[in-house]
Amino acid sequence: MNQKLFKMERDLKIVFMGTPDFAVETLKTLVENNYNIVGVITAPDKPAGRGRKLHQSAVKEYAVEQGLHVMQPTNLKSEEFLNELRSLEANLQVVVAFRMLPKAVWQMPVYGTFNLHASLLPQYRGAAPINWAIINGETKTGVTTFFIDEKIDTGAMIFQEEVSIGSEETAGMLHDKLMFTGAQLVLKTVNCIKEDKISTRIQNEDEPLKVAYKIHKETCKIDWEASIDSIYNLIRGLSPYPAAWTTLYNGEEEVFIKIYNATKEIIDHEDKTGTLSLTKNSIKVAVRNGYIILNEVQLPGKRKMNVRDVLNGYEIKSDAYVR
Repeated sequence: MNQKLFKMERDLKIVFMGTPDFAVETLKTLVENNYNIVGVITAPDKPAGRGRKLHQSAVKEYAVEQGLHVMQPTNLKSEEFLNELRSLEANLQVVVAFRMLPKAVWQMPVYGTFNLHASLLPQYRGAAPINWAIINGETKTGVTTFFIDEKIDTGAMIFQEEVSIGSEETAGMLHDKLMFTGAQLVLKTVNCIKEDKISTRIQNEDEPLKVAYKIHKETCKIDWEASIDSIYNLIRGLSPYPAAWTTLYNGEEEVFIKIYNATKEIIDHEDKTGTLSLTKNSIKVAVRNGYIILNEVQLPGKRKMNVRDVLNGYEIKSDAYVR
């Protein structure tokens, strides 16, 4: 009589690591699919707002709601933390939007530690892959799961899922798309680890690599001498956070302005770069080969507003310009 051999499914005990909203959807997906989350590691509470009240991470808020065991170490190498982590007896660790892990942490579980990264690795390794994909004018990106190793975002890849980038899409819009796509990719990865059906592939570094450097204030400054597409992509690639900015020279005033939303108009003109064309309801900035039309901006000490509301309450002189 023929006997069928059944491979036993692994009994997973998972530690999840993450901090922002982007990570919550993945944790939620694992919980709703009845995976055993034995611990959640997230950033320590931080003071925020005018009252400087302690603010919990989005991951902590969700984990507490679900009654999960939460850990908030300040030092991932401390013996106290490592001992507590060992005591959970996890055999798999899942990382989404967290900090770099020491080897003692990522080597701990028998089935490994894997990360979700918001790009098609090896492209856009680093801290801000969503922003840089749009800033660089990409028409596609994606998400990748990979096993963590000693370096940043270099480990053996498990799965990838491609996602298109619309021509008017902002970093915020793309963030949400990748958040949901990434959660499903993590679930697929965990399912395969549970069934012992994982295979990996080494990242190909033969092609030129684009890096997702951390965003700094100078990264966000608009160079109005750049091409119209570069300016437009910078604005949408930094919206809604941290936002592209420029200085408005308005008579004797120098005003720091953040720009959250703009459109581009490709047309020949003879206006000097950075000069403004104003109507009651619109502000257009002259650039090479056209205009950047400002739709939503923020003045110092004000909330972000559409340009019509700004013009109703703030006088911009006819000879004003940006630089």
